Amino acid sequence: MRTLILGTNLRGLADVARSCLAEGDDVVVFDAESPDPPGDLLGRVQVLPAEWTREHLVGVDRVVTSPWFPEVTPPLSDILAAGLPVISEAGFGLAHIDRPFVAVTGTNGKTTVTELITAMLIASGVQAVSVGNVGSAVSGSEATDADVLVVELSSYQLRFLGTPVPTAAALLNVAPDHLDWHGSFEAYAEAKARIFLGMGSEAVLAFNVDDAVVTSLVVEAQCLLVPCSGTHVPAGGNGVSEGQILLDGVAYDPPTTDVSFLLDLVVAGTVARAAGASPAGIAAGIASFSAGEHRREVVPTVDGIVWIDDSKATNPHATLAAVAALAPVVLLAGGQNKGLDLSPIGELGKVTKLILFGEAGPTIQQSARDNAVVVASLEEAVEVARLTATSGDTVLLSPGCASFDAFSSYAERGDVFQRLVTKMNGAAA
Repeated sequence: MRTLILGTNLRGLADVARSCLAEGDDVVVFDAESPDPPGDLLGRVQVLPAEWTREHLVGVDRVVTSPWFPEVTPPLSDILAAGLPVISEAGFGLAHIDRPFVAVTGTNGKTTVTELITAMLIASGVQAVSVGNVGSAVSGSEATDADVLVVELSSYQLRFLGTPVPTAAALLNVAPDHLDWHGSFEAYAEAKARIFLGMGSEAVLAFNVDDAVVTSLVVEAQCLLVPCSGTHVPAGGNGVSEGQILLDGVAYDPPTTDVSFLLDLVVAGTVARAAGASPAGIAAGIASFSAGEHRREVVPTVDGIVWIDDSKATNPHATLAAVAALAPVVLLAGGQNKGLDLSPIGELGKVTKLILFGEAGPTIQQSARDNAVVVASLEEAVEVARLTATSGDTVLLSPGCASFDAFSSYAERGDVFQRLVTKMNGAAA
């Protein structure tokens, strides 16, 4: 067996190489950005030249890929055209781990729900660990002593997941995102739907009944469907009634009234229950709820203005949800577009001032009302917001775009925003 690995130095791929070598594979690796593999693999794997060519596929039997390689451009487009089997790092790892797992996907909210499920299981006495798109890579997690893996799966990972099947899963929402990677919204949605592929009648799929795309996708599922909502209790499902979360008839007091977060709690509780969590463990997980860093995170201030870091909002769907929960706001948006329609950001109501930055700023301005201004950087956007907002106002960083035009990640963008606000407020104190 000759296995080609795309992205050896990227998340989990070195462990894939080690597993393939242990199975007796002939391993070749391609990584244009970081061609030299870790030291223990030097001399054990063949490193391909950094410039991709179809000749690299000669003799290859299968491919294991990192999410960083889009399916619509080489090398993956060449590999798919050649008809070679492709599996993601997550799919490879799950196929090599002999323990049950539950899976979570959606355009937004994946990390929050994944960590909630893990917390609920641990509070119930179940050894669980979060892996995949959050926490550790799936490959290599066989070394943990967890009874259950809670796997956050992106559309990239699901596209080539292969045959692993979760015992329970969550499908939170599906809105346009990563179209530059998948090529179309239809391909993106199809990748998301792979989360329930192969799930049988005993497996539980918790899904957002209020999302039209999700409900259209799950009609193909062969598993036990549990509709979930953050606004009501759907027939045959779990949801919210009179300010309480209702899961299988048990009531829980939520620490938030935000509809998006209520949905997260409902879905997490549904999946955790299916994976063995107790009502007491679910209650403990709900009580410990935190949306996480850079997801509608309030930045300490001293000037009477509420500053909120929602840098994790990297698509319009997330930004629209944040504005709906927090309006009226002074909104900071922009960054690097991912092939998405950004006009919904410009058309938002209940935005008193729209401050646009980054590569996508001028694009969003084309659809904006006369409340929009384009600035050169996040630093300038914060300064304009300071001059615009008054005591009692809310300033929301919810970019609706990726961060890679100016930052290494959404986390760095959020950290910079928080430092700017903290420094500004310190000077004003």
